[in-house]
Amino acid sequence: MRIGLIGAGATADRVVGQAKRAEADGFTSMWYPSATGGGDPLAAVALAGRATSSIELGTAVLVTYACHPVLQANRANATASAIGAPGRFTLGVGPSHRVVIEDRLGLSYDTPGRHTDEYVQILAPLLRGEQVSFTGQEFRVEAGPLPLLPDGAEIPVLVAALAPRLLRVAGSYTAGTSLWMANAVAIEQHVAPRIRKAAADAGRPAPRIVAGLPVAVHDDVAEARSVAARQFAIYGQLPNYQRILAHGGVAAPAEAAIVGDEDSVARQIRALFEAGATDVCAAPFPVGDDAAASRARTRALLASLALTEQA
Repeated sequence: MRIGLIGAGATADRVVGQAKRAEADGFTSMWYPSATGGGDPLAAVALAGRATSSIELGTAVLVTYACHPVLQANRANATASAIGAPGRFTLGVGPSHRVVIEDRLGLSYDTPGRHTDEYVQILAPLLRGEQVSFTGQEFRVEAGPLPLLPDGAEIPVLVAALAPRLLRVAGSYTAGTSLWMANAVAIEQHVAPRIRKAAADAGRPAPRIVAGLPVAVHDDVAEARSVAARQFAIYGQLPNYQRILAHGGVAAPAEAAIVGDEDSVARQIRALFEAGATDVCAAPFPVGDDAAASRARTRALLASLALTEQA
């Protein structure tokens, strides 16, 4: 069982401090969302990588539309080189949402499935050190190979895959998927069967399934879900997340959040792995008047689970 945390560092010092503490506490990974570093989490990954020695560092996720796949590959290669330790960097990418791509960036979001499909067919081989000659409807590329990393390691790619097409893409071309708001039911019935079949059909290894969810250890479940309803409301308004919530049999992000006392939260996390997750990426959130104590209680349980399962 691999348990990691979502990074939330607002400054360089905080990014470094969080990563060092997570490594010392036995967490297996830190995952940096697209909002980190003002929209570029690769800087946070590089900072954390220079300050740590073993913890996996990944993006969850970088927005594909904002960066051409060849440039993305070069940036990822440079980030991995900056870290300097073999196999510690994982690049998670995804197409984001219409409200971001069209409303904020002014780009077309008419074909996110095709866009991402072609994007990773360029990106993933480049990060394996291959020459790429690709002609599609979205991209035409002649590029590579990139310089080999000093340790010879490849940079694995994960796709933010919630719908059937992108689950097929993730299984067929990449190391797996990075999820958000997919509960155990959604993973077992929707995500795992599709991505595993795609990987098997392509002759690829069993894919990683990184399950990201909000987590709070708190005795009053109703209070915790009320806080989650406010803090994570935006995800219930985005069509991609609405669909994955529906696959999980819930109507809102607060229902997907993992909350309860220590025994209950531990059972819910183990259920994610039993459903097919290979990793859990936890986003602890505070409940109650003492935010620091609430976070500490949640983190203590997560660290205990991570260390127990590694023992």
